[in-house]
Amino acid sequence: MSERWTIRRVLAWATEDFKKRGLSSPRLDAELLVAHGLGLSRVGLYMDLDRPLDDEERAKLRELVTRRRAHEPIAYIVGFRDFYKHRFAVRPGVLVPRPETESLVEAALGFLPEGEPRCVVEVGVGSGAIGLSLLAERAAATLVGIDLSDVALEVTAENARALGVADRADLRKGDLFAPLAADERFDLVVSNPPYIPRAEIETLDPDVRDHEPRLALDGGEDGLDLHRRLAREAPARLVSGGAILVEVGDHQAEAVTALHRETGAYRETRAVSDLGGMPRVVVSVRA
Repeated sequence: MSERWTIRRVLAWATEDFKKRGLSSPRLDAELLVAHGLGLSRVGLYMDLDRPLDDEERAKLRELVTRRRAHEPIAYIVGFRDFYKHRFAVRPGVLVPRPETESLVEAALGFLPEGEPRCVVEVGVGSGAIGLSLLAERAAATLVGIDLSDVALEVTAENARALGVADRADLRKGDLFAPLAADERFDLVVSNPPYIPRAEIETLDPDVRDHEPRLALDGGEDGLDLHRRLAREAPARLVSGGAILVEVGDHQAEAVTALHRETGAYRETRAVSDLGGMPRVVVSVRA
């Protein structure tokens, strides 16, 4: 960069650079990176657009832009992602929460009456965005969060402390329901399992394909490996009238609904659509 680089100029430069590289949200990315690099809010940027940047600030912004050019997810660069009503810490090794997953939170809250104790287990807790959002909304609820990843469990613990719900979040390492005691039962099972068909992984956006954890993406040959296990194993972990809610990929709701019905363990199975009208969550209620 040459002399007299202002906030306004660096925003325009970064936006154009990202646009040329085919990034999907160049202006938003530029705003988030510049705000992060300067320690400002996005609103704060626009209150001081003509402030010149010093050499240290310019060097820091160059580094951030270089990382984004390599398709490193914005959430990893700035260290957080806003989800539902809260800000969640994220870092490499943890799936970045998606807006469509908020549909799972909304649907799950319908099974958690305010003021009534309810036990929730989340399989594949990741950053904790789903389960901790439920705890933040329901003060009487408790969570067991399970994940195979040490990084995921560390990040979830950090987020639980930040949200003030750590005393109601019991985090355990393991595969699906394996860390649970034989007699543990729950009112609610929630999960956003890996559901991308393996052959489609290489076609994903580089932000996802090259940076997010493959463990949280790869759903096996048809994307339904974990869904099969969840449909089969969840009934033994639910109280009568308890429910399992799982996120599904585009055009997977019918297949996952069939998997749940085939078990014969649920009295009701239905799909819930996201804000875009795509069936996104399969809900089954234990008989």
